[in-house]
Amino acid sequence: MTVTDKGTRLSGAAVAALALAAGVAIANGYALQPSLSDIARDFGVSASRMTPLASVTMLGYLVGLALLVPLVDRFSPRGLIPVQMGALALLLACASVAAGPVALDIGFFLVGAATTVAAQCSAVVGKYVDPQTRARGMGTVSAGISAGILLSRFVGGLLAQWCGWRGALLVLAGFVALSAIGGRAFLPGGGAGRYRGYSTTVGAIPSLLCEYVELRRRACAGMLWFFAFNLVWVGLAIRLAQSPYSLSAATIGSYSLAGVLGLAVTRVAGRLADRYGGRAVIRYGLAVSAISTLVLGVSLGRPGWLVVALATFDAGCFAAQVANQASVVAIQPARAGALNAAYLMLYYGAGACGAVAAGILVELVGWGVMMIVAAVATTVAALISMRSTMIDVSVESTRAG
Repeated sequence: MTVTDKGTRLSGAAVAALALAAGVAIANGYALQPSLSDIARDFGVSASRMTPLASVTMLGYLVGLALLVPLVDRFSPRGLIPVQMGALALLLACASVAAGPVALDIGFFLVGAATTVAAQCSAVVGKYVDPQTRARGMGTVSAGISAGILLSRFVGGLLAQWCGWRGALLVLAGFVALSAIGGRAFLPGGGAGRYRGYSTTVGAIPSLLCEYVELRRRACAGMLWFFAFNLVWVGLAIRLAQSPYSLSAATIGSYSLAGVLGLAVTRVAGRLADRYGGRAVIRYGLAVSAISTLVLGVSLGRPGWLVVALATFDAGCFAAQVANQASVVAIQPARAGALNAAYLMLYYGAGACGAVAAGILVELVGWGVMMIVAAVATTVAALISMRSTMIDVSVESTRAG
């Protein structure tokens, strides 16, 4: 592929390599979760002492969104993505020799920050892919990220069973290193913005929110449905563990396989957004999600209906996210890294609030009322998206052609 500083475009192979790298990277934030009890026994501490590991990893991810994702606007993908993947592999290897819980917490704070290379991959696609196929390309990366999250606990559990949690981290580090080496050849080496210093690039995140009303609207809509997303999934785990269901952790976890439909929808949603515009995809996706939450409210105790409703709820949210994120990058593709960082920081922050709210609301108001809250949140998100004033770049480009 010929690379120039102006007009750089990613090939299909490059998009696929970025999707693979994103999935391999993001999986490391979740892969150890099935092994927390084993880690606790190894360190001689209670299992409850290791549960904060997931929160520490998420905190690192939020910090990485602010400090590392904007680097997409400063460095070329060929230099940036493999270097951060290499750093992630090194951090995983260091975590595998942690002497105690505190050392592992510190290690996974840094691992969480490094896994934001997945968000960098998404920003790279949004920045360098042809505008007429931007949503499709970002949908491919979203599919890779979704697959990484979906399979991470399963693969991590198997690896820990075969070679222990320390050995699992070393194997995962190897996967990350191979992905970095294999993907480097497909990535462009030019086209990075060189006119801003690092502090200026990172410091621009708050000003972007002030400058672009479209970014605020997109972020507000995304925050609402990701709040609802976590309200549903965390609330479901809590409720199914209670009587009269009293399901085991393994059985509750198996419901996450309903997310396979959402994984399949991401690329389709990208194609539809490129053809018909992001607002239409968001509107219909969130309508499906809102209806699904109402079905979820009366589906506990009916596994078949519960799985179907979870699958359609996930699919609607995933479709909306692909279209929304592509529209965020389209605001100013040259600043895709900072725009993506601003959006995702608010997005994941709202998701964390949804997870906390789930634990409170499931006790205070019950599952049914909680699902009404989720339906209202997704409906308001759809209304905000419909107020969008930005002309969809991909649609206009298609019409002009």
